[in-house]
Amino acid sequence: MPELRLAGKRTGGADRTAVVAAAENVSSSRDLVAPRDVASAGPDSFDRLLHAREARFTGSLSPISLALAYLDWSLHLANAPGRRLELTELAWRQWARLGSPSHWTKALPGDRRFRDEAWTHPPYNMIAQAFLLGEQWWHAATACLPGVTKSHANMVSFVARQMLDVFAPSNFPLTNPEVVRATVAQRGWNFVRGYQNFLEDVRRLANDRPLDAAKDFVVGKDVAITPGKVVLRNELMELIQYAPTTERVRPEPILMIPAWIMKYYILDLSPHDSLIRHLVSQGYTVFCISWRNPGPELRDVGLEDYRRLGLMAALDAVNAICGGHKVHACGYCLGGTLLAIAAAAMARDADDRLASLTLLAAQTDFTEAGELQLFTDESELALLDDVMWKQGYLDSAQMAGAFQMLRSNDLIWSRLITTYLLGERERLFDLMAWNADATRMPYRMHSEYLRDMFLHNDLAEGRYKVEGMPVAISEIRLPIFSVSTETDHVAPWRSVYKIHLLNQGDITFVLTSGGHNAGIVSEPDHPNRHYRVERRAPRAPYLDPDEWVAKAVEHDGSWWPAWVAWLDARSGAPVPPPLARKDYPALADAPGRYVRER
Repeated sequence: MPELRLAGKRTGGADRTAVVAAAENVSSSRDLVAPRDVASAGPDSFDRLLHAREARFTGSLSPISLALAYLDWSLHLANAPGRRLELTELAWRQWARLGSPSHWTKALPGDRRFRDEAWTHPPYNMIAQAFLLGEQWWHAATACLPGVTKSHANMVSFVARQMLDVFAPSNFPLTNPEVVRATVAQRGWNFVRGYQNFLEDVRRLANDRPLDAAKDFVVGKDVAITPGKVVLRNELMELIQYAPTTERVRPEPILMIPAWIMKYYILDLSPHDSLIRHLVSQGYTVFCISWRNPGPELRDVGLEDYRRLGLMAALDAVNAICGGHKVHACGYCLGGTLLAIAAAAMARDADDRLASLTLLAAQTDFTEAGELQLFTDESELALLDDVMWKQGYLDSAQMAGAFQMLRSNDLIWSRLITTYLLGERERLFDLMAWNADATRMPYRMHSEYLRDMFLHNDLAEGRYKVEGMPVAISEIRLPIFSVSTETDHVAPWRSVYKIHLLNQGDITFVLTSGGHNAGIVSEPDHPNRHYRVERRAPRAPYLDPDEWVAKAVEHDGSWWPAWVAWLDARSGAPVPPPLARKDYPALADAPGRYVRER
């Protein structure tokens, strides 16, 4: 059997030297052996099993981390009588404002809970105003308290906001004018349909079935249908080469590296919004990695394995198939972070096979990684380690819960109102269907990623090692095209912007409308899109994010054509498409096998 070597790095206090089980019909020259039995993990196994069970009741959040944050905040508040007096005075002022409509406040931009016209009329305007003023008071109470650790202050503020969101008047039938209006008009049938939706969802979750509407977006039939062939398959990924649609193509191919926290076909959704199809139509030979959906057998696969067996194995194949031409590499989200690591290692080792680097919503510095940092302190990571140790992976539902809490109003409460109080099913579109088609994360890799990147920021600070030697983003000497999105809650754009601090080379930075996913899936015909773009020449002076926004030119429409123009300027004259090679035969039609794994 083929072997998959795993780096012997320590993760979460235990040696990770076991190896993964072989995939069926994989092509590799190394043998695989079965992973170790989790029951023989050492004397701390009882504690780990206990913590994993506790996590089922806490949503995989560390109760100790929450308690420490609350204790830090409450003790400092108890020791600040002047601050408590200020908060008391603020409460009285808020009550006074409630009785003075001319001094009422407005909901924050992006808060869609009170957008209905009825919220501006009695009695709903008074109800909404009382809630908004209460929100303001709690923000003042939990923010900027001297002496409280920043991470603890952020966590207390976050938890307070989550609790307030539960009791928002929009969540209750009698205080939501839309629900009241629908109930009167439909004589209560909206609640009947809502109850039916609730029973259907309970049955679906119990049987681990997707929404019935997802049948309209079948992989390989409705989405991920750009023609192509799987030309490489190993333990971690399949490499898809897409068929050309033009008589001649640019000699430099494009290699797409998606994140393995998601299935690759976000880059190849329906034909009208497929980025891969768009690139092929512009005369490029496109390759894309389709990652395997890991189970417990891949528990000990590490981040280095994803670099070696994923990105580097794909680059070897692309380079060979395309006759040694340099490659435009494009990484999305976690795939972009992996690409930056690989490019830095290649620069260190004088490997010049890359022509350019494109990073889509990808972070290389994690000091301002947004509210996801709330879930990455030592206590939280220790709990996640124990959860993943028991399972062998982090389940997609556990990851989805964390992401949904970051935007609970949009991703939780608004959907509950629509589905159960209004009795309406949201119309499912391709991006929503893809989002529901989630993947898992291997235990070792995810622990390494959270600790090395989010917790310790090793990549930005020069401590991250590849093959035993550190790598530095500053050593990359390639033109970089970096895309960020305005409302990204996973990779905040100011965090993505820090690539300017880590690399003094040629960087073209784009800030586009939309969020982490919708901002990237931004086809040219998409309405109401805009983006800003600005190039920083090598060694040019640094602009902070606010200065950059003021200087960058805003354009209407999609950023895709701007990227294609950037690639064209760094590519050679069109040539005939590359011929098939015997050493990389077609193994299957796109989209391949791994993308269908559940």
